[in-house]
Amino acid sequence: MMLKLRSDTVLLDGANEPDLQHACVAGGTAIAYTKRSPDKDTENEDTVAVIPYGPQAAVLVVADGAGGLPAGKRASYTAVTTLIESLQIATRETMLLRTAILDGIEAANAAVQELANGSATTMTVITLEGLCARAYQIGDSEAIIVGQRGAMKFQTTAHSPTGFAVEAGFLDQRAALHHAERHLVSNFLGTSEMRIDVGALVELKPRDTILLASDGLMDNVHIDEIIELIRKGPLNLALDLATELAKSRMAGTNPSQPSKPDDLSVILFRKNYQRSRHGG
Repeated sequence: MMLKLRSDTVLLDGANEPDLQHACVAGGTAIAYTKRSPDKDTENEDTVAVIPYGPQAAVLVVADGAGGLPAGKRASYTAVTTLIESLQIATRETMLLRTAILDGIEAANAAVQELANGSATTMTVITLEGLCARAYQIGDSEAIIVGQRGAMKFQTTAHSPTGFAVEAGFLDQRAALHHAERHLVSNFLGTSEMRIDVGALVELKPRDTILLASDGLMDNVHIDEIIELIRKGPLNLALDLATELAKSRMAGTNPSQPSKPDDLSVILFRKNYQRSRHGG
């Protein structure tokens, strides 16, 4: 598909440099990053995007092509570029963002099915409108929203046996990283059974940080470690610390920690903070 991107849209698929890009969207700053797994010569199967939707809204998306299925890269890239194209059309039609996202995901699902090669992909989306965020989840790529002091304001549920067990309180998040069934994903984009988990609206406060990430981060770094690394300080530094720790774990230098080499994709977003003129 030939897609003409707006100049302020970020699309990274790991095929070409750069592997990191910044964007000023929705009254804040986003950093998008993707890198191929260190243990393989095949394509990076992740695709990430930051998509403006008018002056105060944006869409963050991470898609992870299903490992072990044909053309995982083509599936994730097709899904994300179809979503971008759908949103660009919806912007011109001044469609409500929630409607545009649901229509765009359905279009992306149909586009991957039309590849007719057995491929599939996860897709995790966060929409930003003013001071509000909402998640749309298909699969096991994850998103979290954390406050500056480390409070978890929102976390998606991975569509897997371990993800549902953690949500139900039957399995600790640390234990889930080592569970044998962690990668048994039950929901993919590119199938007739695809379903969209729509999250509750989350009100963003000054200095809240949003993270979306694929397995390369979430399977190698514990959630409490991620929170501590991203909750404060410059976004550039937070991204560097989180991705370097994930790469170190993938190298297997510490046998007591998880070590699961995989494509590594991360988006970080934080609203710009403006002090009151009265110092409030």
